[in-house]
Order: sequence, then C-alpha cells, then structure tokens
Amino acid sequence: MSDAKKAYPLRINAEVLNAMQRWSNDELRSLNAQIEYVLREALRQSGRLPQGKRKPPA
Repeated sequence: MSDAKKAYPLRINAEVLNAMQRWSNDELRSLNAQIEYVLREALRQSGRLPQGKRKPPA
C-alpha cells in the first residue's frame, strides 16, 4: 500500500476545530498533522491500524 496522501473535505464543529488548533499549536504540529495523529492513535489503540503501517509519533 502506498503512503500517498488523499485530500478529504471535513465538516467539523467550530468548537472542536478551535480546540484541535490550540492542541496542534501546543504540540508544534500543523492542524492537519494533529488531526491525522489523533486519528492514527485512535486506530492504533483500537487495534484497527494495519500491521506495518504504524508510524512513530510526529
């Protein structure tokens, strides 16, 4: 499987988006990278991330 990125439009509550922006600023990540990190961690913790596709935290 390729590591290519795909664009996906995301509709998100403004309050959640603002909280994610503050969190990404604290972690010195872009908002997009923070959202991807949170999703990847949730997938990893639930055992849904395919083996061999785990990346270290950014």
